[in-house]
Amino acid sequence: MNQVILDELGKRLDQAIEVIKRDFSSVRSGRAKPSLIEDVKVEAYSSLMSIKELATISVPDPSLIVIAPWDRSLIGAISTGIQKAGLNLQPIVDGELVKIAIPSLTQERREELVKLIHQKLESGKVMVRQIRVEVKEKIEKLEGEGGVSEDDIKNWLENMQKTIDQYMSKIEELGREKEKELMTL
Repeated sequence: MNQVILDELGKRLDQAIEVIKRDFSSVRSGRAKPSLIEDVKVEAYSSLMSIKELATISVPDPSLIVIAPWDRSLIGAISTGIQKAGLNLQPIVDGELVKIAIPSLTQERREELVKLIHQKLESGKVMVRQIRVEVKEKIEKLEGEGGVSEDDIKNWLENMQKTIDQYMSKIEELGREKEKELMTL
Protein backbone atom coordinates (compact mmCIF):
# COMPACT_ATOMS: atom_id res chain seq x y z
CA MET A 1 0.00 0.00 0.00
CA ASN A 2 2.82 2.36 0.89
CA GLN A 3 4.44 2.16 -2.54
CA VAL A 4 1.15 2.85 -4.34
CA ILE A 5 0.63 6.04 -2.35
CA LEU A 6 4.24 7.17 -2.82
CA ASP A 7 4.08 6.45 -6.56
CA GLU A 8 0.91 8.52 -6.81
CA LEU A 9 2.63 11.28 -4.82
CA GLY A 10 5.58 11.24 -7.24
CA LYS A 11 3.30 11.45 -10.28
CA ARG A 12 1.31 14.34 -8.85
CA LEU A 13 4.46 16.21 -7.84
CA ASP A 14 5.95 15.68 -11.32
CA GLN A 15 2.78 17.17 -12.79
CA ALA A 16 3.09 20.15 -10.43
CA ILE A 17 6.70 20.70 -11.53
CA GLU A 18 5.58 20.66 -15.19
CA VAL A 19 2.89 23.26 -14.43
CA ILE A 20 5.50 25.46 -12.75
CA LYS A 21 7.90 25.07 -15.69
CA ARG A 22 5.15 26.07 -18.14
CA ASP A 23 4.27 28.99 -15.89
CA PHE A 24 7.90 30.14 -15.81
CA SER A 25 8.33 29.73 -19.56
CA SER A 26 5.52 32.22 -20.11
CA VAL A 27 7.67 34.94 -18.50
CA ARG A 28 9.78 36.61 -21.17
CA SER A 29 13.42 36.99 -20.27
CA GLY A 30 14.34 39.39 -23.03
CA ARG A 31 15.87 36.55 -25.03
CA ALA A 32 14.36 35.02 -28.11
CA LYS A 33 13.22 31.44 -27.49
CA PRO A 34 10.92 29.23 -29.57
CA SER A 35 8.91 28.47 -26.41
CA LEU A 36 7.64 32.07 -26.40
CA ILE A 37 5.45 31.44 -29.43
CA GLU A 38 5.38 27.72 -30.24
CA ASP A 39 2.06 27.12 -28.47
CA VAL A 40 0.30 30.19 -29.88
CA LYS A 41 -2.92 29.08 -31.57
CA VAL A 42 -3.46 30.03 -35.19
CA GLU A 43 -6.55 29.65 -37.38
CA ALA A 44 -5.43 27.15 -40.02
CA TYR A 45 -7.25 24.57 -42.12
CA SER A 46 -10.59 25.38 -40.44
CA SER A 47 -9.29 24.67 -36.94
CA LEU A 48 -6.98 26.10 -34.29
CA MET A 49 -3.43 24.78 -34.47
CA SER A 50 -0.25 25.73 -32.63
CA ILE A 51 2.56 27.40 -34.55
CA LYS A 52 4.89 24.47 -33.86
CA GLU A 53 2.46 22.28 -35.83
CA LEU A 54 2.57 24.64 -38.82
CA ALA A 55 6.11 25.91 -39.10
CA THR A 56 9.77 25.66 -38.24
CA ILE A 57 10.75 28.06 -35.48
CA SER A 58 14.37 29.15 -35.26
CA VAL A 59 16.38 31.63 -33.22
CA PRO A 60 19.30 32.91 -35.31
CA ASP A 61 20.36 35.36 -32.59
CA PRO A 62 19.29 36.19 -29.01
CA SER A 63 16.93 38.95 -30.12
CA LEU A 64 15.17 37.40 -33.13
CA ILE A 65 12.68 34.60 -33.71
CA VAL A 66 12.16 33.42 -37.29
CA ILE A 67 9.11 31.38 -38.27
CA ALA A 68 9.15 29.52 -41.59
CA PRO A 69 5.67 28.11 -42.31
CA TRP A 70 5.53 24.87 -44.27
CA ASP A 71 2.51 26.24 -46.12
CA ARG A 72 3.18 29.78 -47.38
CA SER A 73 -0.52 30.61 -47.39
CA LEU A 74 -0.47 30.57 -43.57
CA ILE A 75 1.97 33.49 -43.17
CA GLY A 76 -0.83 36.01 -42.58
CA ALA A 77 -2.66 33.71 -40.17
CA ILE A 78 0.50 33.13 -38.14
CA SER A 79 1.23 36.85 -37.97
CA THR A 80 -2.36 37.58 -36.89
CA GLY A 81 -2.31 34.76 -34.33
CA ILE A 82 0.83 36.14 -32.69
CA GLN A 83 -0.65 39.64 -32.52
CA LYS A 84 -3.89 38.33 -30.98
CA ALA A 85 -2.05 36.14 -28.43
CA GLY A 86 -1.43 39.09 -26.13
CA LEU A 87 2.32 38.48 -25.92
CA ASN A 88 3.17 42.08 -26.74
CA LEU A 89 5.19 40.91 -29.74
CA GLN A 90 5.03 42.49 -33.19
CA PRO A 91 5.57 40.02 -36.04
CA ILE A 92 6.99 41.28 -39.31
CA VAL A 93 6.20 39.43 -42.53
CA ASP A 94 9.36 39.20 -44.62
CA GLY A 95 8.64 37.32 -47.83
CA GLU A 96 8.15 33.67 -46.87
CA LEU A 97 9.11 34.23 -43.21
CA VAL A 98 7.62 35.81 -40.14
CA LYS A 99 10.21 37.57 -37.99
CA ILE A 100 9.80 38.75 -34.42
CA ALA A 101 12.33 41.11 -32.87
CA ILE A 102 12.52 40.67 -29.10
CA PRO A 103 13.29 43.98 -27.38
CA SER A 104 15.77 43.86 -24.51
CA LEU A 105 14.38 44.41 -21.04
CA THR A 106 15.10 47.43 -18.86
CA GLN A 107 16.47 46.85 -15.36
CA GLU A 108 13.16 48.01 -13.90
CA ARG A 109 11.21 45.53 -16.04
CA ARG A 110 13.61 42.75 -15.07
CA GLU A 111 12.94 43.45 -11.39
CA GLU A 112 9.18 43.39 -12.02
CA LEU A 113 9.52 40.02 -13.75
CA VAL A 114 11.57 38.65 -10.84
CA LYS A 115 8.70 39.63 -8.52
CA LEU A 116 6.31 37.84 -10.88
CA ILE A 117 8.55 34.74 -10.79
CA HIS A 118 8.46 34.82 -6.99
CA GLN A 119 4.64 34.91 -7.11
CA LYS A 120 4.55 31.97 -9.52
CA LEU A 121 7.07 30.16 -7.32
CA GLU A 122 4.85 30.62 -4.29
CA SER A 123 1.83 29.37 -6.26
CA GLY A 124 3.81 26.25 -7.12
CA LYS A 125 4.70 25.71 -3.48
CA VAL A 126 1.03 26.07 -2.52
CA MET A 127 0.18 23.42 -5.12
CA VAL A 128 2.75 21.05 -3.61
CA ARG A 129 1.51 21.75 -0.07
CA GLN A 130 -2.03 20.90 -1.17
CA ILE A 131 -0.83 17.60 -2.63
CA ARG A 132 0.99 16.94 0.66
CA VAL A 133 -2.18 17.50 2.69
CA GLU A 134 -4.22 15.16 0.48
CA VAL A 135 -1.62 12.36 0.55
CA LYS A 136 -1.13 12.76 4.31
CA GLU A 137 -4.88 12.29 4.82
CA LYS A 138 -4.79 9.11 2.71
CA ILE A 139 -1.94 7.72 4.79
CA GLU A 140 -3.60 8.63 8.08
CA LYS A 141 -6.85 6.93 6.97
CA LEU A 142 -4.92 3.66 6.78
CA GLU A 143 -4.42 3.76 10.54
CA GLY A 144 -6.39 1.00 12.19
CA GLU A 145 -6.59 -1.17 9.08
CA GLY A 146 -5.38 -4.72 9.39
CA GLY A 147 -1.64 -5.17 8.99
CA VAL A 148 -0.89 -1.44 9.31
CA SER A 149 1.00 -0.45 12.45
CA GLU A 150 1.63 3.00 13.89
CA ASP A 151 5.27 2.58 12.88
CA ASP A 152 4.21 1.95 9.28
CA ILE A 153 2.15 5.16 9.28
CA LYS A 154 5.05 7.08 10.82
CA ASN A 155 7.53 5.72 8.25
CA TRP A 156 5.20 6.48 5.35
CA LEU A 157 4.69 10.03 6.58
CA GLU A 158 8.46 10.47 6.91
CA ASN A 159 9.03 9.13 3.38
CA MET A 160 6.31 11.42 2.08
CA GLN A 161 7.93 14.42 3.75
CA LYS A 162 11.36 13.54 2.32
CA THR A 163 9.82 13.38 -1.16
CA ILE A 164 8.02 16.69 -0.64
CA ASP A 165 11.28 18.30 0.53
CA GLN A 166 13.09 17.07 -2.59
CA TYR A 167 10.43 18.56 -4.85
CA MET A 168 10.41 21.84 -2.93
CA SER A 169 14.17 22.03 -3.53
CA LYS A 170 13.58 21.42 -7.26
CA ILE A 171 11.02 24.24 -7.30
CA GLU A 172 13.42 26.58 -5.51
CA GLU A 173 16.15 25.69 -8.02
CA LEU A 174 13.81 26.38 -10.96
CA GLY A 175 13.06 29.79 -9.42
CA ARG A 176 16.75 30.60 -8.95
CA GLU A 177 17.52 29.59 -12.55
CA LYS A 178 14.72 31.74 -13.96
CA GLU A 179 15.71 34.68 -11.77
CA LYS A 180 19.32 34.36 -12.92
CA GLU A 181 18.14 34.20 -16.55
CA LEU A 182 16.06 37.35 -16.07
CA MET A 183 18.80 39.35 -14.38
CA THR A 184 21.55 38.39 -16.85
CA LEU A 185 22.00 41.09 -19.43
